[in-house]
Amino acid sequence: MARTIAKDHGAKRDHILKTAAQVFADEGLSRASMAQVAKACGISKANIYHYYSSKDALLFDILDSYLRTLRDQTCETTPVSTDAIERLTNILTVILIAYKGMDAEHKIQTEGIALLPLEQQKILKGHQRDMVTHLSDILLTIAPEILQDDRAKLLGATMSVFGMINWFYMWNKDADEAARADYAELVAKLTINGVQGLA
Repeated sequence: MARTIAKDHGAKRDHILKTAAQVFADEGLSRASMAQVAKACGISKANIYHYYSSKDALLFDILDSYLRTLRDQTCETTPVSTDAIERLTNILTVILIAYKGMDAEHKIQTEGIALLPLEQQKILKGHQRDMVTHLSDILLTIAPEILQDDRAKLLGATMSVFGMINWFYMWNKDADEAARADYAELVAKLTINGVQGLA
């Protein structure tokens, strides 16, 4: 007879993912253990293995859940204005708000992806690539005459924008949505003025 899934299985899984991400961020992926994760979750080591067969399986689910959700929120955002600064500010605000409360997941993704099997890396990098493409498309509409025929400049500009927002949590961890929107506008203005200077 098949084992039934408890009604609170999803809630417990979400709790494990959130707690494990913090343990991995605090301890470092190489030092963190499933026993530490279980203790932080308030469950037995045997119980955590009921949800995840290994640390790699847990790490993949953390990063896949995080990046897939972030990708969906980012790529479902469509321009709401014809003004270049407003368009770029809007998408960057969406990303920065999505980052809120996800500092641990954000911190472990670079090291974590490289530790996983290639097929899983491919999935996670696909989520990242979708976001890069979406932002690139927005930048391209802002300065097509400069970026259309220079893919290296377009990629460089796109990754520079991500660089400006990806480390926001380092100095403004507890920023509210208004502060994140203000910073998004600052980055948008820097970017648009900077892109024009690439001509």
